[in-house]
Amino acid sequence: MWTSVEDLWTWLDAHRGHDGETGLVLRMLKLTEEVGEVAQAVIGATGQNPRKGVTHSWEDVQGELCDVVITALVALRTLTPEAREVFEGHLARVRERSLTP
Repeated sequence: MWTSVEDLWTWLDAHRGHDGETGLVLRMLKLTEEVGEVAQAVIGATGQNPRKGVTHSWEDVQGELCDVVITALVALRTLTPEAREVFEGHLARVRERSLTP
């Protein structure tokens, strides 16, 4: 997984439209776009828009959630080359505080 994150980060970095802080902010904002696509897929899977009806499946939602995870990991890699260590350390802390009685 982390090799793929690194590969995606390298590719995106080589094709970035903006440098510096602007590029960093835009990379972080990409997460908002992806989360919006999850919401759109959920609305479509449940037929909550009466004008459109059912337009998505729960498999579409799964794919959109995967896009959120990938985008978040690439964003984390954008902030630090130690993305794996940062993520694994944070996950361990969340697991500990959540699962320890």
